[in-house]
Amino acid sequence: MLVIGLIREGKVPADNRVALTPAQCRFLTGHFPDIQIRVQPSPNRCFPDKDYLHAGMELTEDLQDCDILLGIKEVPIAQLIPGKTYLFFSHTRKKQSYNQALLHAMMDKGITLIDYECLEHSDGQRIIGFGFFAGIVGAHNGMMAYGNRTGAYHLGRVAEVHDYRELIHTYFGLKLPPIKIAVTGSGRVAHGILEIMNLMDVQDVEPEEFLERDFTYPVYVHLKGGHLYRHRITGKYNRENFHTHSSEYDCLFEQFCSATDILMNGIYWEPGIPALFSMETMKRADFRIKTIADITDDKQGSVPCNLGDATIQQPVYGVDKVSGEKTAPYLPGSVDVMAVGNLPNELPRDASRYFGEQLIKYILDDIRNGGSPAIQGATILDQGKLTDTFGYLADYAKH
Repeated sequence: MLVIGLIREGKVPADNRVALTPAQCRFLTGHFPDIQIRVQPSPNRCFPDKDYLHAGMELTEDLQDCDILLGIKEVPIAQLIPGKTYLFFSHTRKKQSYNQALLHAMMDKGITLIDYECLEHSDGQRIIGFGFFAGIVGAHNGMMAYGNRTGAYHLGRVAEVHDYRELIHTYFGLKLPPIKIAVTGSGRVAHGILEIMNLMDVQDVEPEEFLERDFTYPVYVHLKGGHLYRHRITGKYNRENFHTHSSEYDCLFEQFCSATDILMNGIYWEPGIPALFSMETMKRADFRIKTIADITDDKQGSVPCNLGDATIQQPVYGVDKVSGEKTAPYLPGSVDVMAVGNLPNELPRDASRYFGEQLIKYILDDIRNGGSPAIQGATILDQGKLTDTFGYLADYAKH
């Protein structure tokens, strides 16, 4: 018997997403007699407690008898149950200082930690995540911000609609000016951005056209790794080599800064990867970018003028192009930056359904059957001890 516990999100502000929807819980328990699911009551979930009750799940505070505990965001230290196996986004794989104490606490409590972010197919492609809906909401918010700055059109907030289907209906009749949009990345985030580009009837053009031409209708260019980075000796781009030796590459994006009105950033970034442009570039007279939707959202990462997270309530701030200081949005002489770390919370029902489907398809069945290489490769802690895969965290894990 596999007993799964859905934990209440304890991080503040509370996340409203969930790893499994009520319908998915009913599917699992209906199709697999050896699965039971316990649900901790929560006032914040996008699906209320009564929906889980109607689906036949047990609501209980006590998850002591559960084999695995599923959450979304980091679990507060005081709420960790010793000796348990947890799946959540721990935000520790990059040695994030703000979660070092959490890792130490899980080690002290003998916890096994499987991090969703580290679950990968054999070729390194992420198995599970909310990236697609981060791309959806981030692209919408970027377009909304540009409309607010220019007054050329109006878009409301995503959180004002019930779900994604209703959001699509708000785009009917939307007429955009002849703007030029650069979209970066090739993963789920980029797929979400491209979905919005297509729904808003923005036309796809080649990089050369984008750089050389003006258009009488809105266009976007999709820039993947090979368009953005070049090895400084070989002059080529190799994805595998880039991810292990990114410091040997130059970024080619600066040429797009004078041809782009809106930057939608969905490229993967980690320390050592060159930024798309520099703060000095923003001072140039031909720097055309007015709005940046930094959906990847790494502070001073691939977008150097990302000065930190905004909030869902106030998703956009300005950055003065000369001083680099944070300002109110939509001011002359500033670039508007949309940088929010929990974008899928604006479409929580759809994002949770999407996430749960991946979890069911690729992970839970393997857990039932004793594990898999993907699960093993995403296990940061095994009963409180760092696994070999994450040995590089040894200094970070020291008390």
